[in-house]
Amino acid sequence: MGSSVAETRGTAATANGVVARIIDETYRRFRSDTSGELADYIPELAAVQPDSFGVCLATADGRIYGSGDLETAFTIQSISKPFTYALALADRGTAEVARRIDVEPTGEPFYEISLDSRTQRPRNPMINAGAIAAASLIEGRDAADRFARIRRSYSRFAGRELSMNEAVYASEARTGYRNRAIGYLLRGAGIIDIDPDEAVDRYFRQCSIDVTCRDLALMAATLANNGVNPLTHERALSGPLVEQVLSVMTTCGMYDAAGDWVTTVGLPAKSGVGGGILAVLPGQIGIAVYSPRLDAHGSSVRGVQVCRDLSNRLGLHFLHVTRAAHTAIRTAYSVTEAPSRLRRDPDDLAVLRRYGDHARIFELHGDLLFAGAESTVRAVEETPGELDALVLDLREVGDVSAVAVRMLDDLQAELAATGCRVALVDPEAKLGHFSSSLDPADPRGRVFADRDSATEWCEQLVLDKHRPPGELPHAALTVDQHPALIDLGEHERARLAKEFEIRTVARGELIIARDTPRAGLFLILDGRVRITFEDRTGHRHRLVSLASGMSFGEIPMLAGVRFSNDIHAETTVRLAVLPPEKFDLLTSEAPEIKLALLERLAAAAYAQSDAAIRALAAHGNT
Repeated sequence: MGSSVAETRGTAATANGVVARIIDETYRRFRSDTSGELADYIPELAAVQPDSFGVCLATADGRIYGSGDLETAFTIQSISKPFTYALALADRGTAEVARRIDVEPTGEPFYEISLDSRTQRPRNPMINAGAIAAASLIEGRDAADRFARIRRSYSRFAGRELSMNEAVYASEARTGYRNRAIGYLLRGAGIIDIDPDEAVDRYFRQCSIDVTCRDLALMAATLANNGVNPLTHERALSGPLVEQVLSVMTTCGMYDAAGDWVTTVGLPAKSGVGGGILAVLPGQIGIAVYSPRLDAHGSSVRGVQVCRDLSNRLGLHFLHVTRAAHTAIRTAYSVTEAPSRLRRDPDDLAVLRRYGDHARIFELHGDLLFAGAESTVRAVEETPGELDALVLDLREVGDVSAVAVRMLDDLQAELAATGCRVALVDPEAKLGHFSSSLDPADPRGRVFADRDSATEWCEQLVLDKHRPPGELPHAALTVDQHPALIDLGEHERARLAKEFEIRTVARGELIIARDTPRAGLFLILDGRVRITFEDRTGHRHRLVSLASGMSFGEIPMLAGVRFSNDIHAETTVRLAVLPPEKFDLLTSEAPEIKLALLERLAAAAYAQSDAAIRALAAHGNT
């Protein structure tokens, strides 16, 4: 294990003084934490020493403090992204880069294969799609020269010549199929105009550059020092571009943990799956931590803990003085713009398209103090038109003051008087007694653990109020009334209906397990089923819910593939099932009926898949 050091202008000195002791205390406090996992999807990264640990702080005038493994080499990985983005800005200019890469936070994992649905651009340069696009913009004579320029740029920030780790590069290039898919997606969307394989290869190479914890601290300090390396005094980046890079790091550098990071640490930062974290306090210091065990977001477990501890102990939060001025509303939208994952029938969809703006969701973040609560209440009160339902999503909210609880309680009472019901997405009960007062029996509103359930609740309130009089929601069907058979002739419909078996499944029961081979065509006659998926942390999420009049099992039946998701009974459900052997017999016994059924099944499967994709895009973080 490395030792504690303090350096002045790069010269080793005795590890004493207040800051040196604080760094060493922080290092010792978290040294025993061995939680987290290595990034084993890149084979070479799975072979590193898992308990290596270094903490380094470099000031903007060249003072360096550190404890632990400061000189252990590791690959920079995603911490490379802001530096390649910086070089792209310098090469192409901010306008040209902005034409290809947005700067909006996503709330999604860094490896997400997606582009903005409106602009078709990567949402920011800190996710893989944006980083690959940035790598494609680097200028040079050929591919080798373009990568050499990236390496030299990183070296200016670090104050020494850096080199690429050939073994890690080979490992990434051999296993990086997802990033290649992103590269081809970018090429297809016209975001990159070079060979996507070249752009992705350059990205693999930049991620494979070796650095040390001390290097990263100096790279951070160079950004803190307005782009000038505090030891070599060489300018690595112009001042205006430093501001651009730090701005994007602030909002996007920690991926789907960015909201929590900004709230609790308050420093522009970037993490990498190699185990490094880099953080910057503009004008003052750069911080680097190396510890390769990662959390669920792909960030170093110890690194996150160290940065949070140093920020709190040293008062480094860049909004420390003006915390009460935080803007509370992250985004707001109607259920028309972001529907739930419950598939609705055409009649209900028509009602929601017309009246969906009567139900709105406000996502809040940051600390909910007086100013944040005031802006939230004012925005709700000034919402145009009639409100039937309101959801406040509090999952990204930090501290909540007593006055904020009082203001939101008053808002809820004010809306209840107009007939509008209020729901919270507040699984941790951050609003205390206000959250506990909204229980399922309370006519004023509800508390939900996730946004998708709250959105479905909103939709149902709108439907209950605005569905045409006399229209029955999701009435139970007989087999021959099901939309999959309804367009067949009377004789064909009766002939086919006899082949179906009727089953009743209790609420919560597993109907089909993931990876099951084709098991039949399932028509929902009454009730609802839920199709789910499991994320990489083991949490289960709803992909889509299907109701009476819908079907499932079509794709395994038509394509001979296995079921890709678990399917449970969301309520007690009544199903009509056409077994595979009876489906196959139709080929010889009633080919015309099978052809008509296939046409209906293909259309239904497409509609349900399209709806699920759109719901996932609207609710990427439920």
